[in-house]
Amino acid sequence: MLRYKIGGLLVAISIAINVNAQELFVFSEPASNMPAKSMGIRLSNWMMDESATARINYHFIPEVMVGVNNRLMLHAEVFFSNREKGLSAEGIGVYAKYRFYSRDDVYRHFRMAAFARASTNNGDIHQDEIVTNGHNTGYQLGLIGTQLLHKLALSGTVYFEQAYNNYKGNELPVTMGNKAVNYCFSAGRLLLPKKYKGYNQVNMNLMVEVIGQTQPQNGKQYVDFAPSLQFIFKSQTRVDIAFRKELYSNMLRSAPNGVLLRVEHLLFNVL
Repeated sequence: MLRYKIGGLLVAISIAINVNAQELFVFSEPASNMPAKSMGIRLSNWMMDESATARINYHFIPEVMVGVNNRLMLHAEVFFSNREKGLSAEGIGVYAKYRFYSRDDVYRHFRMAAFARASTNNGDIHQDEIVTNGHNTGYQLGLIGTQLLHKLALSGTVYFEQAYNNYKGNELPVTMGNKAVNYCFSAGRLLLPKKYKGYNQVNMNLMVEVIGQTQPQNGKQYVDFAPSLQFIFKSQTRVDIAFRKELYSNMLRSAPNGVLLRVEHLLFNVL
């Protein structure tokens, strides 16, 4: 069954590649950074279907981003969710990305970056899946490689993730793994405008991403498929509408399927 699902996934990716990309992905970061001396605000709204109930698992992650220079980018984020009564804060995280390699040509470039994330969380640990961006206390260390070919963008991300006990006595069960290797393969095409005429034109991008995690300690893993549409207004405001669907999993995941709605706005030359 997994073989047929992956076959269908590859067909979907080939369709997206042959449609026209912007190097801004939804479920992963590209190796390029935001403009130097700029700031950004990102609001991510995750609305995921609970596997065992009919309720919606809602996570809200506001984020402040800083382009220190053309190589270094920093993020600070806060995690909110509705797992307790109402919407409550569960933790904070920081993220840093450093671009260490660039090969730039006309209408194309290849870039590589290293990144790290550290976060704290006080929520209950209720699934095998490790997610230090909103669920688990821990850290990430990884690499990104991104190839831009005119209107086509391709990117690959791989990172190690370590989880620890959450705060407020929410300890990681001894039956669960605390280490994971994660990966993401992303492809994007610029759909609109067909021909650039001016600054006020809206850009529309189609993205497809394959997201996976494997835990070496116990062999548990999952593979997800995530298509998305992205709209960019005046090169400053970005709106992402994405759907994430589990293709295969042998681990407990409380809410693997659902929708991501994200709004991001950049402020140039403010630092």
